[in-house]
Amino acid sequence: MTDAAIVAATSQINTCRATGHVPVVRTFFDDPTFTATHVVHDPATMTCAIVDSVMDYDPASGRTDHNMAQEIVDYVTAEKLKVEWLLETHVHADHLSAAPWLQERLGGKLGIGESIIRVQDIFGKMFNAGTRFARDGSQFDCLFGDGARFMLGSLPVIALHVPGHTPADMAYVIGDAAFIGDTLFMPDYGTARADFPGGDARMLYQSIRRLLSLPDETRVFLCHDYKAPGRDEYAWETTIGAERHDNIHVHDGVDEDTFVKMRTARDATLSLPNLIMPSVQVNMRAGHLPEPEDNGVSYIKIPVSGS
Repeated sequence: MTDAAIVAATSQINTCRATGHVPVVRTFFDDPTFTATHVVHDPATMTCAIVDSVMDYDPASGRTDHNMAQEIVDYVTAEKLKVEWLLETHVHADHLSAAPWLQERLGGKLGIGESIIRVQDIFGKMFNAGTRFARDGSQFDCLFGDGARFMLGSLPVIALHVPGHTPADMAYVIGDAAFIGDTLFMPDYGTARADFPGGDARMLYQSIRRLLSLPDETRVFLCHDYKAPGRDEYAWETTIGAERHDNIHVHDGVDEDTFVKMRTARDATLSLPNLIMPSVQVNMRAGHLPEPEDNGVSYIKIPVSGS
C-alpha cells in the first residue's frame, strides 16, 4: 500500500534540493534538559517557525524563567524574522514548553498533532485534572493530521504522524529538512524510549522505518542529545542516510522483533525524566501552567501510591 504522505514528502524534499529552495536552521541547545530548539526560516520571505521551545524551570523552588526563550526572541528580532508557527513535536516529558510566552512576544500559531487529544485524556485522568481541563486540543491553534500540508512562507511543509514514543508524536518536513522530535537520536546514541503511558515500541519501530524511507540526503534535526560514549560535543543534526546505515538501534537489517526486544529491555533500566511531573502537566495544556487555585497560585500535582 502506497504511503501517500511519504511520497509527497519525498517529492517535496527532492524538489527543494534541486531548486536550492531550502530552509535556514539555527539551533539553541538547553544543557539542563538536553533539548534542541530549532528556529527554521524561509530565506525568501524571512518567515520562521520555532520547533520545541524550552521554558526554564527550577524543580526545587518551582520557579520558572525564560532565559533560553529570550535568546530566541533576541535572535528572531536581530534577524528580522516573522514568526508564523510555533510547532510542538509532542507533549514532552523532560522540559516545559515556552510556546505561550514566545507567542505573546512574537506571534505565530501554535500547532501539534491531532492525537494530542488522546494524550490529554491519558494524563488528564492520571493527574485528576478535573472537568475544567479541556481534553479536545483546544489549547492549541492547529491540530495536524498525518499528511497535513501547510506553508512556512514560500516553503512547503508536510506533517507526519510518528507515534511510539508517545501516541501523538509528529515530524515536520519543512523544505528538505525533517524535524523529528523524540523518535531517533544521533546514530551513535540510538532511539527514544517507548515506555511512557501510551507508548509502544513496535509502533515506534514502524514510525522510524517510515521516516527512514525518506531520501538519504534529507537533513534531520533532533529534539535531544545526550552525548554518546566517546563523544564530547552535543549534536542535533544528521541525515536520513546516516540514520539508516549507522543508527546503533535501528539501522538497516534490524528487524521489528529484534528492535522491540532491545527497546523493551533497555527501557526497563531507565529512570523517569527529572521533570516529568511538571512537564506533562504543563505541556498537555500547550505550555500553560495549571489554572491557579483560590489563592492565586498554580500547583503541580504528584501522584503518590502506597507500598
